[in-house]
Amino acid sequence: MDFKHKMHDAFLALILGIIEGLTEFLPVSSTGHLILVGDMLGFRFPGKTFEIVIQLGAILAVCVAYWGRLWGAVKGCVAGDAPSRHFVTYILVAFLPAMVIGAVAYKYIRQLLDSPVTVAVALILGGIAILVIERLIRTPKVHAIEDFGLPMAVKIGLFQCVSMIPGVSRSGATIMGALLMGVERKTAAEFSFFLAVPTMTAATAYKIYKDWPLLSFENAGLIAIGFLSAFVVALLVVKAAVRFVGRHGFAPFAWYRIGFGLLMLGLLER
Repeated sequence: MDFKHKMHDAFLALILGIIEGLTEFLPVSSTGHLILVGDMLGFRFPGKTFEIVIQLGAILAVCVAYWGRLWGAVKGCVAGDAPSRHFVTYILVAFLPAMVIGAVAYKYIRQLLDSPVTVAVALILGGIAILVIERLIRTPKVHAIEDFGLPMAVKIGLFQCVSMIPGVSRSGATIMGALLMGVERKTAAEFSFFLAVPTMTAATAYKIYKDWPLLSFENAGLIAIGFLSAFVVALLVVKAAVRFVGRHGFAPFAWYRIGFGLLMLGLLER
């Protein structure tokens, strides 16, 4: 590959990393955006490792932005603090359904990941679902992750599994599931962020293991560009996203999903 092509691929990796950082923590499907935009730009990477691994850059941004909360919970858990133990337990319990179902349904999920039309349709349907749920939710009853309880954590984890369909949005499915169970908007959003840490770390490790023969030093360079750009952008976005949701709710994201999905369907049919 000549220098011009290398620079072109590096630029595309940068663009996709920025898109990942902007969309990972919003209910608009970061994976869906990566698949659709990558397909339109003609970005080709062996397997689907790129889309999964650069998400870890955004997840690292959560660890940095919420370092005090996360490290405090770990220390409190070791020290026997009940609220900290509940915080950690509920995140791990909510992660388990995705771990089990993801391992079992891996091949089928890979097939779905290769369909931009599936992504566009899921974006539209997901946007409609958000609008409906926003109208259904009433006064929230749960305002802290420590108050969830094990049954609620399991149910939210099952909602997260719906996001294995590309275009659904992991954060969107998790947040909407939490809202339906009476969780306050800001708390639902933050729990989705924290739940992403074990979920995406496990998904990345699994993808690297599966696609290891397809990786090379050159491919690692593209992943590094996407990873770093996703990390920087997500670090700037994550807390701003929580503030926006607290003020405006999720309806703006629903309309964006519907509009973007329709646009992509129109472009894909050409």
